[in-house]
Amino acid sequence: MKSVILYAHPVENDGLSIQGDMLYRGMKENGEDARPCHWRGALQRDWLYRTFQPDIAIGIGFWGYTPDLILHPKQFGVTPVPWLVADGWVANYHNVLQELPLVFVTSTWVKEVYERDGVNTKNFVVAPVAVEPEVFKPIPKSDPRVQKLRELLGVKPEEKLLLTIGGDVTSKGAQEVLRALAQVNKEFKNWKYICKAWEDDGRREYSDEENALIEALKLPKERISFLSGSYSREFIPYLLNAADIYMAPSRIEGFGMIQLEAQACGIPVISINAMGPKDTVVHGETGYLAKVAHTIDLDSELVYPEMGFPEEMRIFFERPKTFAYRADIDDLASYLLELLSNDEKRKQMGEHAREHASKNFNYRDLSAKMTQIIKDRLGIH
Repeated sequence: MKSVILYAHPVENDGLSIQGDMLYRGMKENGEDARPCHWRGALQRDWLYRTFQPDIAIGIGFWGYTPDLILHPKQFGVTPVPWLVADGWVANYHNVLQELPLVFVTSTWVKEVYERDGVNTKNFVVAPVAVEPEVFKPIPKSDPRVQKLRELLGVKPEEKLLLTIGGDVTSKGAQEVLRALAQVNKEFKNWKYICKAWEDDGRREYSDEENALIEALKLPKERISFLSGSYSREFIPYLLNAADIYMAPSRIEGFGMIQLEAQACGIPVISINAMGPKDTVVHGETGYLAKVAHTIDLDSELVYPEMGFPEEMRIFFERPKTFAYRADIDDLASYLLELLSNDEKRKQMGEHAREHASKNFNYRDLSAKMTQIIKDRLGIH
């Protein structure tokens, strides 16, 4: 089977790009004939379709990428096999998607979103994003590199480090974590909380919200830090291993790659019992899933020409659609206090997390499973 993998290539420090790159490398290491190509690289794509003549084009993205990931390869007689995430709601291309012989989605929740929004998902298969267990692995806190990093982060030896990473930390639940810390701080004070986001003007506005919340909750400012900037993939395992607990009660999360990477590093995760984390965190074993306190539901939404519509307009829903979630603060505080105050429990959960991630989400194994599903479903050998 000859495959073209369409994603942001060369690989970027972005979830979709890393998702595609791990699939490509996994297929290559498994002996498959695969070629990477940027999903918007029109000239290179056309050249590959004409010279390499692939059987399939596996495109990584969401439904809005349909013209590039699905319609374009069809023009060259190449069978598209998209691997999709969810992006709020599915506004267009329903018929195109449901007529495909095979569509991969990153989590059970993503499949449910497509079903909710009117797509027939009989040919949809859940294929989780993978992790590199040789890269994301436990590194002892006694390692000089980890020690130096904790020192640079301002973490005292007796403090437990909580970490949240995201494009912006608000969508990853940082405000819910701060509210939980206001409760925890009454009983456990040796903690440090670090929020790491990418550099962006809009995301700095989010940190303004967090800073206002810190003031309102009267939390100790010296124990909370905001980082921004682009860190390499090689550095992130050290940052994760510097942490004692990874905090991710996300408001919107189609899969949760960084949560899986934290588990692979032997760091227990506190997340939310909704969306993608339900597929990756084993409640009570590799971390905790706080219950949903409430949801954000909308009865209408705007659509735009870049979404495949003739003009900008507002679409009204027959029933309100859930667009985001909020984790229960009491649950978060209870789980956080338990892990902060119980070193043995935290260590045990970290060991289970490592075993779970490396056993069930190895990128070579998941690439092999996806390859076999494609061959079986499409009759390619």
